[in-house]
Amino acid sequence: MSTRILVADDEQNIRRVLSATLQKEGYDVLTVHDGEEAIARLGDGTINVVVTDLKMPKVDGLQVLQYVQGNQPHVPVIVITAHGTVDNAVQALKSGAFDYITKPFEKTDLIATISKAVKTENLARKDIHLPASESSRYQIIGQTKKMKEVYDIIEKVADTPSTVLITGESGTGKELVAAALHHNSSRKNKPFIRINCAAIPRELMESELFGHEKGAFTGAIGSKPGRFELADGGTLFLDEIAEIPVDMQVKMLRVIQEAEFERVGGIETVRVDVRLVVASNRDLQKEAELGNFREDLYYRLNVVPLRLPSLRERKEDIPLLVDHFIKKFNLKLKREVEGISDQAMNLVVNYDWPGNIRELENVIERTILFAEGPTMEPGDLPDELVERSNPAPSAATMGEDTSMKDIVKQATAELEKDLIAKALQETGGNVTQAAKRLKISRKNLQNKMKEFGLREEE
Repeated sequence: MSTRILVADDEQNIRRVLSATLQKEGYDVLTVHDGEEAIARLGDGTINVVVTDLKMPKVDGLQVLQYVQGNQPHVPVIVITAHGTVDNAVQALKSGAFDYITKPFEKTDLIATISKAVKTENLARKDIHLPASESSRYQIIGQTKKMKEVYDIIEKVADTPSTVLITGESGTGKELVAAALHHNSSRKNKPFIRINCAAIPRELMESELFGHEKGAFTGAIGSKPGRFELADGGTLFLDEIAEIPVDMQVKMLRVIQEAEFERVGGIETVRVDVRLVVASNRDLQKEAELGNFREDLYYRLNVVPLRLPSLRERKEDIPLLVDHFIKKFNLKLKREVEGISDQAMNLVVNYDWPGNIRELENVIERTILFAEGPTMEPGDLPDELVERSNPAPSAATMGEDTSMKDIVKQATAELEKDLIAKALQETGGNVTQAAKRLKISRKNLQNKMKEFGLREEE
């Protein structure tokens, strides 16, 4: 599926130029003439990047930004501004915009900015953003001991200036923790600036972090503040910190120690008050031992270490997440899936989930799309999940020529048959009551009984 970019601008010529330029780069472009229509188009959840003018009738660019921040925070928003209103664009950046471009814009600058935004959006999809629920804290779903330990650390260090180093596999929710640290601190009304270092080309990293002056390098058509400057008074979250080049880590160390720096091509020293939160899915201590990361910088960052457990380390939370995603995608996809059978849940819980919560979300969305009945069954799950799930079949089912997939299916069928027989026995053969107990429809139960050769009177 191609990347879809939404362009919102009340000037027809701007829409045409942006659309033609971005389509030549292979993007799918959707254009609208005001912020109201932009928000309506965003509702279908198919937009990857938003490019919006700040000044528009009905609903302006800042209101579009606010909508995206509240409903689709992983979608980068790039604002368009005139040269005389750059201050407004900087304010938009402090409010959460990904970047800005000025009219008239350079084609190379536009394409580079869009490319960074697209890569950032792709990386952001590795993490999950969940609304609060009864089984969550800090908008993170989980009740296991490991997650309660994470909550305790957030509570203790949120309202401190200490640097926090969040580690964990991709898709475990590092950005959610960073947001929780910011929003539960006295800095919550100040900027929360996020940047994924893996999305920034190495040659532009210094400019992104520290800003640049006009003419500092080819394409620097004006002065521009960096992320540290934009985060002044608030919190700066640097995801994938290990991607920062070693030769630039010295400047990073100075900012942490002295709270000051110079823009690229500048001579004026800029002082900032920034609370730093960083994250990595790599072992920074090991990277330091290998010479890929400065040891002194590692120790400066590792003031408060916070490790997020992988999903396979907190399997007890999987049913809570599955329930949440079923509700989410029923609403989004206009489906009416009632739940998941015990057999299917058994397979889901016993899968290793290398992609963590993001992978689980994708699987549930796909399963709801193709589920034929009101309950998600083992046959509705992706084949690769069924094949790689770990419920052990009995030795009697294992033949020399039997594939793993067949073994798992046979074991699942035997488990389904046993559960149905037990439910029928406990309800005196009442199919309606047995279906309620098994949390499946009566019709589905009757089909299963026919499949397994179980008579209603049993």
